[in-house]
Amino acid sequence: MIVAIVFLPLLAAIVAGLGNRMIGNVPAKVVTTGALFASCAMSWPIFIGFLTGNMHAHVEPVLAFIRSGDLNVDWALRVDTLTAVMLVVVTSVSSLVHLYSWGYMSEDDSQPRFFAYLSLFTFAMLMLVTSDSLVQMFFGWEGVGLASYLLIGFWYQKPSASAAAIKAFVVNRVGDFGFSLGIFGTFLVFGTVSIPEILAAAPGYANATIGFLGYRVDLMTLLCLLLFVGAMGKSAQLGLHTWLPDAMEGPTPVSALIHAATMVTAGVFMLCRLSPMFEVSQHALTVITYVGAATAFFAATVGTTQTDIKRVIAYSTCSQLGYMFMACGVGAYGAAMFHLFTHAFFKALLFLGAGSVIHAMHHEQDMRFYGGLRKHIPLTFWAMMAGTLAITGVGIVGVAGFAGFHSKDAIIEAAFASSSSAGGIAYAVAVFAALLTSFYSWRLIFLTFFGKPRWAGSEHIQHAVRDAHGHDDHAHDDHHAHDAHADDHGHGHGHAHPVEGDLGYHPHESPAPMLIPLVVLSIGAIFAGWFFAPWFLEAEHGGAFWAGSIAFNEHLMHAMHEVPWWVKWSATAVMITGLLVAIWAYLLDTTIPRRFTDQFSVLYDFLLHKWYFDELYHYIFVVPALWLGRFFWKKGDQGTIDRFGPNGVAALVVRAGTAARAAQSGYLYTYALVMLLGLAAAATWAMVG
Repeated sequence: MIVAIVFLPLLAAIVAGLGNRMIGNVPAKVVTTGALFASCAMSWPIFIGFLTGNMHAHVEPVLAFIRSGDLNVDWALRVDTLTAVMLVVVTSVSSLVHLYSWGYMSEDDSQPRFFAYLSLFTFAMLMLVTSDSLVQMFFGWEGVGLASYLLIGFWYQKPSASAAAIKAFVVNRVGDFGFSLGIFGTFLVFGTVSIPEILAAAPGYANATIGFLGYRVDLMTLLCLLLFVGAMGKSAQLGLHTWLPDAMEGPTPVSALIHAATMVTAGVFMLCRLSPMFEVSQHALTVITYVGAATAFFAATVGTTQTDIKRVIAYSTCSQLGYMFMACGVGAYGAAMFHLFTHAFFKALLFLGAGSVIHAMHHEQDMRFYGGLRKHIPLTFWAMMAGTLAITGVGIVGVAGFAGFHSKDAIIEAAFASSSSAGGIAYAVAVFAALLTSFYSWRLIFLTFFGKPRWAGSEHIQHAVRDAHGHDDHAHDDHHAHDAHADDHGHGHGHAHPVEGDLGYHPHESPAPMLIPLVVLSIGAIFAGWFFAPWFLEAEHGGAFWAGSIAFNEHLMHAMHEVPWWVKWSATAVMITGLLVAIWAYLLDTTIPRRFTDQFSVLYDFLLHKWYFDELYHYIFVVPALWLGRFFWKKGDQGTIDRFGPNGVAALVVRAGTAARAAQSGYLYTYALVMLLGLAAAATWAMVG
């Protein structure tokens, strides 16, 4: 069964990709979507089997892969609790994204190519989560990187999409270089790339040191940090995060699949898979905790100023990934995986809901040109409400709540219960990030669905409608983040006449293929946290559920449930605070955002420009790289190689040819004279010699 789950998406990708327009849109969509729903249908029984204790970990061999000296790599599919969780996350979200794309991409000319890329990505992700060795994991790791490059740059006619795809690929190469070094070092130390063998031997190297760059360093800390660099790149942690917001240039279904529930969680999955190894190095765990906390704080602050609806959700993803890394850093791997699980439902829901809004608004993504949409797209509104209630953690302590209430609050409590200095800082940062998460999430809802319609007078919408009437314009520039027509709240200045009546424009609800996934994901966003919490978090169930899969800390899980009442209520308190501030600023007194940005313009610009990371990297890396490239081009290639190489030799040949032509007069006496001179020279040489 596991072989079919993994390879059905690959087979579908090959059929749709090679068949392409020859087989047509509908057959390509049927093959790929059908394969994903089949994989999903087979994944849930495996997950339920581990929940009920009726299924146990096993490895399904596929083929012998590498035999080279001490390096032995078998292609094998590992099935355990961690794999089962990831199987349902990947296949469920991917199958719903495939279905959603039937409606969202219905007017695109390259649908077979798009669905082939989606299925190829899913296959690579499934290969990653079923890996039994680091080499196989690296294959899936690079596979999702390739597929994400193809999907982000799917609309390659857009310069911004092509640039975003290249940026994602290059930034991830930095992280993947560290990951590959970690794999090389692990093989050097353990003599194997088999994950079970490495994890079994890891405790024996607790205090070992190794020479590195002229110093003696802790062996396990070095290996774990190198592997963590790979996780930072793939999961967009601070420093290697810059690709994630730009990846929103791809179609919205891509954002939901890659950047909400699957690829960006690969780093969290890797840490949890190798958790017994990371548990050996407390220094590495401390670094992970601080990086996760910094990422959550950074992304939450930036999310408060963004106006592109997809970028707000993208920074929310970055922030939530920071929570997951904080959980791993304090040893709460069960809580990290639980948040990964619930996050898949509500973040995919928010992205697909945003796609439904964008579809209704003729691909306008700036929230300042929305407003009052809840009456026009009610199902989308309620779906995004469910996702917002889940991500902000709405619930009642000790009773029940939406998905994020159970998983995110568990991370906050685990950070406090860890009783470490890093855990204490992580707790404070997590609570503050929860406050900002509540604020910018409700800000998105209020700007989009409440207030007076601002789209009625938007020149951007007018242009989009005119384009839609004449041709499909998926590739138009969707970003107006610095447009002078609207302030932060969206009040326009000097707009054209309303579109309604002029062009007959009216926001419309999405078609059924786009709405069905919203309904399904809404159910997950509402109930997944409450229903699955005992298996992921409670020591009694969790110990058996996670046995042999991750380093499940039962003591920490007990301590997490026994933290003081004010710790349990802290996340709820800041959630309510963020909601009230958003209501005050975006419903009751809509002049507040403008007055705030005017008074704190420096801070606002700092956050709006994303802490100037892109500008900083541009001057540190891009500008020197371009200068170096021009130097080697002008001085090296043209000035040296071409001058003394092809161009120099070619010029010499031309001059020699010219001289040779001068000697070829065609007269007999000239040739006779040359022969006589040659004979005289030869005779002279013979006599002298």
